[in-house]
Amino acid sequence: MNKKRLWFIVALAAMLALLVGACTVPVPPPPASGSTSSSSAGASSSGTVSNTTASGSTEAGPVTLTWAMWGSPEEIATHQKVADAFTKDHPDIKIKIMSAPWADYFTKIQTLWASGDASQIPDVLFITPVNTYAAQGVLEDLSSYVEKSGMDLKDYWPSLMDFGTYQGKVYGFPRDVGLEVLYYNKDLFDKAGIKYPTDDWTWDDLRAAAQKLTVKNGNQTTQYGLAMEGGKYQLWVNQNGGAIADDLYNPSKCTLDTPQAVQAVDFFAGMMNDGIAMRDANLSQAGGDAAVFAAGQAAMIIQNASRVSQFNQAKLNYDVSTVPIPKGGHRAARAGGAAWVMSAASTHKDAAWTFLSWLQSTDGGQRLYTESGEILPALMSTAKSDAFLSSGQPPANRQAFITEGENAKPGIILFIPEWNELSGSIIDPTKQKI
Repeated sequence: MNKKRLWFIVALAAMLALLVGACTVPVPPPPASGSTSSSSAGASSSGTVSNTTASGSTEAGPVTLTWAMWGSPEEIATHQKVADAFTKDHPDIKIKIMSAPWADYFTKIQTLWASGDASQIPDVLFITPVNTYAAQGVLEDLSSYVEKSGMDLKDYWPSLMDFGTYQGKVYGFPRDVGLEVLYYNKDLFDKAGIKYPTDDWTWDDLRAAAQKLTVKNGNQTTQYGLAMEGGKYQLWVNQNGGAIADDLYNPSKCTLDTPQAVQAVDFFAGMMNDGIAMRDANLSQAGGDAAVFAAGQAAMIIQNASRVSQFNQAKLNYDVSTVPIPKGGHRAARAGGAAWVMSAASTHKDAAWTFLSWLQSTDGGQRLYTESGEILPALMSTAKSDAFLSSGQPPANRQAFITEGENAKPGIILFIPEWNELSGSIIDPTKQKI
């Protein structure tokens, strides 16, 4: 680690201590264990790397690839449909799915990588953040595959491929752009006599609606106006002109003490303190934002497209809108997304590349995931096609995703290998105190 980055980490810890005092909010009890707002540190071993070359063709004879990801049962069912479609077109390549809940996934993958047993390590998998694992040598550099295949990386949303690169080399492909929109329960809005959200909503409008939508029975809150994961606090900071650091790629100064950042954090925490938004720990204990929204315990959530399939299966009467912004602020959806990567330890790299490139094609995985309604696709051409905008399924206002995507900016992570450690050991614990 260079001296500049070491100094930044030390300064960040000190700055966040000041931020706790700057935000005029009480300190809640410690968060429940198992929070899904941050991911774990990377693997400690790169395992065994095969000498398979980037020939661009599959290997002779039947090949079985292990494909790993996290997700809800509904999401895993979609992944299985994708795997089945691929093997139908590529009968010589079989796909074996390995899945785990978010809370357990990274520990499981790290353990497999540390074992060095190539037969147990997934060939293709879902990972975030890519730069942390690329720096540890556990991911295959895909640059030569991209160059040889002629893959068009310019079709990705602006800044999105930053989440798949490390030191100028390609290590992964974001499946989708995980930007957030505002989900709202139309029935609860109608019951409260509130007009549905529009692109003109501000923070003041969101807060006013949350107050009217909060229902109490004595001292017990039976319905919250808003439920939003604590890890999404950066959305407010970015909208208000703030940032985590002075440079996302080579940081030297923490900027969470600026008035813009403090005001944004105070706005979010203030809604929780006033009882109109669920606390992060309580939301986790209640099963997450999808559970409380589906149960009518929260009238609004702010989340990416991953909830669409579940809400449609439950036949909820809902829609989405763009996320409200502060007066004088700007849209700043977080252009980020977990990426499909190839393990450096894979012994079937040509077959893995065939699968990876199919996953990221408009006629392959991108189309199937888009039709499922669970993602805003990583490829702009797919996102702006009828496959996404005219699917015939809720939500009706899918244009909200496009509007946010066109104004998206990087801001989920710092693009440095130490991000997991910074987030898990310094930022998240401090954020929970606020």
